[in-house]
Amino acid sequence: MDHPALSRPDTSDPQRLTGCPAPAKLNLFLHVVGRRADGYHLLQTAFRLLDWGDTLDFALREDGEIRRTNAVAGVPAEHDLVVRAARLLQARTGCTRGADIALHKVLPMGGGLGGGSSDAATTLIALNRLWGTGLSRTELQALGLQLGADVPVFIFGRDAFAEGVGEALQPLELPPAWYVVLSPGVSVPTAEIFCAEDLTRNTALIKMPDFAASTTRNDLQTVACKRYPEVKNAIDWLEQFAPARMTGSGACVFAEVLSADDAERIAASCPERWTAWKVRSASRHPMYEWL
Repeated sequence: MDHPALSRPDTSDPQRLTGCPAPAKLNLFLHVVGRRADGYHLLQTAFRLLDWGDTLDFALREDGEIRRTNAVAGVPAEHDLVVRAARLLQARTGCTRGADIALHKVLPMGGGLGGGSSDAATTLIALNRLWGTGLSRTELQALGLQLGADVPVFIFGRDAFAEGVGEALQPLELPPAWYVVLSPGVSVPTAEIFCAEDLTRNTALIKMPDFAASTTRNDLQTVACKRYPEVKNAIDWLEQFAPARMTGSGACVFAEVLSADDAERIAASCPERWTAWKVRSASRHPMYEWL
């Protein structure tokens, strides 16, 4: 499946920001290297940003209300990461302004692509500008970490080598690449995979210069494949064309291919019960220059 490339937001109206992109990410590898006393897992991973994602629109309100104009049915506001991000920025800065927020969802839920985290990050970046709250990139990353471990990398805004719970970030310089991303049609709850008794939690630490797909893996993949056989089926199918692995805690899987034509051809041949996309890397978040 093809998709439009992400573009920079429309900033022509000082009362609104339209088309704010929330890009997807891939975990090129993901090692679980330990576990903290509070239950959080210590990781090493490489985040790769993609030129594909959701978009959000923000309109200024002067009454302090945060309102989702197209809220997801059955998701209360306190569980909506976009609303939580906006309220967190208000609380952190004392801002008395509000916003109407529309989320245009493209990325599959429970796919390991960071969709919800990216939506929250874009909300923080956009409202920091719309409200004039003036927080720095580092301050917004710290705020984002309160919402989830994957939020800071989208505020960091570039490919990154990550450690800790995913928040200790170093920039990665990676060559442009094309990927096939495949959704096997199941949603994998992150907590279920991380809580699994059979999850490996003692993978040896590596140094950033040693990072290479041939010497790394996704420690969550074996656990996810056991519980969700369709994830394994998708990896096996994609392996016909190029080395494939799962991103994040799943369920989406991906393979790097040589060209856009290869990505197009492979995605078009995907079995009907699944969905595949031709996706290009993006070394920078489209809103990177805003911070």
